[in-house]
Amino acid sequence: MPFKHALCNEIYQDWDFREACKSIRSAGYTGIEIAHFTLAAEPQSISSEKRREYKQIMEDEDLTFVGLHWVMVAPPGLHVTTPDTVLREKSWDHIRHLVDLCADLGPNGVMVFGSPNQRRSTGGSTREEATRRFIDGLAAVAPQAEARGVTILAEALPPSQSDVLQSLDEAAELVKEIGSPAIQTMFDSHNAVDEVEPHATLIERHFDLIRHVHVNETDGGHCGTGDYNFRPIFEMLAKKNYQGWISLEAFKFEPGSERIARESIAYLNRIIEEISAK
Repeated sequence: MPFKHALCNEIYQDWDFREACKSIRSAGYTGIEIAHFTLAAEPQSISSEKRREYKQIMEDEDLTFVGLHWVMVAPPGLHVTTPDTVLREKSWDHIRHLVDLCADLGPNGVMVFGSPNQRRSTGGSTREEATRRFIDGLAAVAPQAEARGVTILAEALPPSQSDVLQSLDEAAELVKEIGSPAIQTMFDSHNAVDEVEPHATLIERHFDLIRHVHVNETDGGHCGTGDYNFRPIFEMLAKKNYQGWISLEAFKFEPGSERIARESIAYLNRIIEEISAK
């Protein structure tokens, strides 16, 4: 400790990119995680020149590019587990375009693959059939991701969101089956709400496969506005010498970008300082 703090940028989606980076850095974060739809709906439409510009802005503002999240939100209509072969292939091509975007924006980036609506079973498929298509799709993209230095993170989601990968145990099984360093998993405090074991226990069990951590309250608010106890997971991450990012992803934007950013990092740092003082 201290951990590395990053911020997911969709709370700044109506801001100029440079001004958003300035605000994020000013609040105390050293990393930025980008929802690609804040830049363009279709990643392949972002020119090489524009990619270099975004990369330079992050460097100018002393921010590290951490990776991408909300990978399937735009363009609309995509689905990676549908039995519709044409749509499924189009959707995985979108992921391939995102791999290239991620690599172009900075080295060693991650892609957080949550996107419940675009991966849950559909079209009459069973949960098992949809899960198999998800695994096969990730395995097919893995060589490109590995070649470009990108790590795709299969995120566990609660049953209320998706029936494909509903626990960290299931995500770990997927990672082990694919067997590629480019396919790993992550932990999200909000999306672990239905896990039956303590979250620190899950982190300890699957630590070697966890490459990223999202923090937020279980109701989607920013850190410190709810009752989630972050202390046990931070204690476990410290015990395991976690070297990755702690990335804030808030879903309630009403308090405003700057307030969300500043209140969250202040709250988390108080907990981290208390743990460090023990």
